[in-house]
Parts: sequence; structure tokens; C-alpha cells
Amino acid sequence: MDFHFEDAVRYHYGKFPPASLDLEQLLDPLLKATDAVARYDQMLKTMHNSEILLAPLRNQEAVISSRIEGTISTMDEILKYEADHDAEKGTAVSTRSEIIETYLYTRALKAAQKAMEEGYLLTQSLIKTIHQSLLSFGRGSLKSPGKFKTEQNYLADKSSKSISFIPISPEKLRDGMDSLFNYMKQSGHPPLLKTAVTHIEFEALHPFKDGNGRIGRILITLMLWSSGIISSPHFYVSGYLEDNKNEYIERMRDVSRSGDWDGWCAFFLKAVERQAVNNLALAESIRDLYKEMKQRFAGILASKWSVNALDFIFGNPVFRNNRFTKNSGIPSATAARITRVLLEHDLIKTVEEASGRRPALYSFEPLLELVRV
Repeated sequence: MDFHFEDAVRYHYGKFPPASLDLEQLLDPLLKATDAVARYDQMLKTMHNSEILLAPLRNQEAVISSRIEGTISTMDEILKYEADHDAEKGTAVSTRSEIIETYLYTRALKAAQKAMEEGYLLTQSLIKTIHQSLLSFGRGSLKSPGKFKTEQNYLADKSSKSISFIPISPEKLRDGMDSLFNYMKQSGHPPLLKTAVTHIEFEALHPFKDGNGRIGRILITLMLWSSGIISSPHFYVSGYLEDNKNEYIERMRDVSRSGDWDGWCAFFLKAVERQAVNNLALAESIRDLYKEMKQRFAGILASKWSVNALDFIFGNPVFRNNRFTKNSGIPSATAARITRVLLEHDLIKTVEEASGRRPALYSFEPLLELVRV
């Protein structure tokens, strides 16, 4: 397929970091975004186990962020693959490559979170490690995982067969990445503005052969977390960016085309504000569902293991029966009884019946109905 370059925008050589930002113009969107994120984070701090309760948000982010790049999969497909992948002790089960790529996004997010919890700083080396995880198998394994590009790459519109953006050249990339990470370390911009500028610069550099958009959006979460804007790494903006994809792309092109850093920052701050409001509503719904189900599980199970069962099912809303028995910490006979009772009360439903040596597959519909995208 031949592409034409007539409308291509080229990387803004020599114009990063921006000489100035119009802080007066950006003050109102900055305050609104800061306030919305603070309200969301306050809720995070009151959650007794945000990792269990907000794992579905991470899976939702993986589905949406991958969709922006044209990789189409569903929440149910990802969770089923996750259940089977774990059950097979790390061997990839036969499935569509799009599902594997989206699953790898959730794994890369978890790996980045774990590394930073262990004290690793947000460096070029860590970004390469995250990229290695993102492209570790499937189609991505052929696209230089963990290594910066050595050939010129392009952003293309396949429908019109046109090149929309030409990122920085490979020979200039090292200097570009050094400038970006120096900016991240030394800039006095407020953290949300710094995150906005960092995201667009990373996308303009497009340092990898593949996976740049997904890594760039992971970087947003990690920067907000490492700067203390959020207290745990559960804030994602891909939902708003996908809903406004055309403006997202044009705002990024305008930075290189006309130096409109202020327009990009205003758009990004609005994305953060709107997504914080949406994330808060969804997280509150998940928390309320957990409280409701805690009472229901206790009532119908009449077991000291009811919270163990609830926590496992919230963290694994699609699961194989043997995984529940093995990983929930509940004695096998009790786990089997709990499964039967939950089925009888329609709290879980059978997705696949047991067949031969393959155990049944169940889904926890009350949670999935909240987070499907």
C-alpha cells in the first residue's frame, strides 16, 4: 500500500520544551482538573483494598487504549484469556492476537506498578522494560520489544492512505529522549501540566517501532502516581481520548504544526477532569456493589470464607472453577459448595460447562455489567 505525504506534519525540531505556556489561560482548566482528580483520589484513599476493587478499571483501560490503536477486543475476551492463561501456567492458549495484545497491556501496567513500588524510578530504562513486557509475545515480539527505533517510523491514516505525522528521526532520538527526561525531572510546571507536555512529546518522538500510543498512555498514569497527584496507580484517561479521538490526534499534530502547546494542554486538562468525574462515578459504583455483595455473600453462604470468595471473584470476575478452588485460599470442599450456592442464587453464571479435564468457566455479571466497554 502506497501512502502519500502531502498533509504530513513533521516533528518540531528544536522547539522542545516549549519556551512558555500561557498559565493564565490554563489556570481555570488546571484548577478544574486538579479538583476532580483530588475528589477521585480521596475516594481511592478510603477504599480498603483498591487493588482488588479497581482491577476492572485497569482491564477497561487496556481494552480502550488498545482500541485507539485499532486493536479490537472485549472485556469478556480479555478476562477469559486471563483465566485460561493463568490456568495453563503461563503457556499461551489459542486465541486471537488482538486479545493477547490487550492482555499484555494489563500485564505491562501491573509490571510497571510493581517496579515503581519496589523503588525503580521513571527512567528511560524502565520505559524500555515496560515496552518489553507489552510486546513480549504475539505479533509484537517481531517489533523490537524493549528497543528504541532504528528506522524512521510514521503515523498513517490507512483509510485515506496518507501519512499524518513524521516523528523524530532515529539519529536524533537519543537527544530527544534525553531532553524529555530532563524536562520531566527539572521542570517547574505543575504536575498535571508536566504530564500533558510529557505525553505529547513522547508521542511526537514515537521512540519505538510499535506500541508508542499505549506506552504513552501508561506514562500518564505513572507520572500522576509518581508525582503524588494520585495515591495509587488507578487513573486512566483513554476513555475520553477515544471518545474524542479526532481532536486528540489534531491537537497533537498542532503542537508540531504551529507550536500550539497551550491548546494541547487545555485539551489534556479537560480530558483529565472529565475522566476523573467518570472514574469516580464508576469506582463508587464498584465500591457500593462490593458492600452490597459482602452482605449477600455472608447471608447466603453462611461461611467464614465468604469474604475470601468475594475478594477472589471481584479480582477475577471471569474464572475457571479449578482456579477458584486453588487460589482463593478456601478449602476445596468448601469452595465447591460456595460455587454451587452462588450459581443457585444467580450471582455467578456459567459461561462454559465443564468438558473432559477442562473445568467450568464462570462470570460475575453484577461487576461485569458495570465495567464492560
